[in-house]
Formats: sequence, C-alpha cells, structure tokens
Amino acid sequence: MGEHQTWLDYLDKNDAVLGLSGKLRHFDHEWLGGFWKMFGTPSQTFIHVFWALAVMGFVLYGAARFRGAVVGRGEAGLVPPPKFNLRHFFELICDTTLSLMEGVMGEKAARRFFPLIASCAFFILFSNMMGLIPGMGVSTTFLRTNLAPALIIFFATHIYGVKEHGFAGYFRHFMGPILVIAPLMFVIELISHIVRPLSLSIRLMGNMVGDHKVVFTFFGLVPFFVPIPFLFLGLLVTVVQTLVFCLLSMVYI
Repeated sequence: MGEHQTWLDYLDKNDAVLGLSGKLRHFDHEWLGGFWKMFGTPSQTFIHVFWALAVMGFVLYGAARFRGAVVGRGEAGLVPPPKFNLRHFFELICDTTLSLMEGVMGEKAARRFFPLIASCAFFILFSNMMGLIPGMGVSTTFLRTNLAPALIIFFATHIYGVKEHGFAGYFRHFMGPILVIAPLMFVIELISHIVRPLSLSIRLMGNMVGDHKVVFTFFGLVPFFVPIPFLFLGLLVTVVQTLVFCLLSMVYI
C-alpha cells in the first residue's frame, strides 16, 4: 500500500461494494465539476472530504453515547463506568480542554467559547490520529480542510470582538496608542490578522504531513517492531498539534 493509498482504493476491485472509491471520484468529477478544481484535483478533493465526514460521524456517535449515559439518569449518570471506554476518553478530552481554556481565557470566557474550541479539538485530534491507522485517510494533511476550522476561528474572533467593544472601539486597538504611527500600525495589525487562518492551517498541515511521512517510511523499511516507537512519537505529534491549534485559537479570541 502506497503512502497516499487508502482502503477505498482497494474497494474498486470488489464488486460487492460497487466500487465505492470510484463512485466518489465520479461524483466529484461529474457533479462538482470545475468549482472544486480551483482547490486541487477532483480525485483528491472529495476523498479527503469523505474522511473528514467519517471523523465527524465518529465524534457525533461518541457524543450521542455520552449523552445517553448521562442525561435522564440523575446522580447515577454522573458516576463513570468502572472500565475505561469511549465515555472516559471523551470526558478526558473535554476536561482537559476546559481546564486549559480556564487558565488562558478565564472561567467565564472559557465556558462561553468551550463548544467552539472543544469541537475544533475533537475534529483535529481524531483526524490526526486516523493517520496512525494503516490504510486510513488523513483530512488534516490537506490545506483546504484545515482552512475550515481556521476561518471559523478567524470570523469568531472579529465577530465577538465587535460585539464586545463595538465596531469603532474594536478596530481602534489596531492603531496602537501613538497617533503618529497609527496608519502604519493599522496596516501591520490588519496583515497579521489576515495571515492568522493561513498560519494555523499551514502549521497543522505541514506537521501532519511530515509526521505521517516518517511513520510510513519506517513501515516501508521494516514493518515489524521498528515503527512502534515512531507510532508513539506520531501520537505525541497529533496531540501537540491539536493543543497548538486550540491554544492559538484561545489567544486570538
């Protein structure tokens, strides 16, 4: 299996599944047409969206299981099960994210923006971790996937900023305290804010592409035992990149 191949590539040869990968590519090429060609080749575009949707489906499934275990059960629903399961994992991510947000943003702002930051954390973390499973696609190795949460953070930053300080008050801080250099400061601040979603996206994409290339290289050279340390290193990279994205998003907001 090549570096950019997934299990969907092998489904084309199986009549029982009616060539799922080929149908996805046909749908992308015939129905989405020229619009998607602005962002890359059709064979890549819709396939990476498929893996992103798979991650979203898994997160929604875990959230539904968690809600079913807690809601309507009173105090019994607050007691975690004795064995580690998906609920423990989701609780661990939520508790860690909320604690981190309270330390950076304060308790009031953390609870206000927790749904936004936690959603980014779940999506990015599980998308990154999917790359550690041989044959699975990784949506975060594509710039256009990472731009989606980055742009959401970008617009949220300015929308809530204007709501909090007013339009004039919010954009006044772009000019700095010194009136003489205010025009220059405004241009510099404006450029730095516009670049933020691109920097978030490229940083995540670059680190995940590099990590997966290292893991795949050692799998190709020695498929047994030797890649195990690099899998643990890859797991660390997936967590760190999720942490970096969420931390910067908190700081921007």
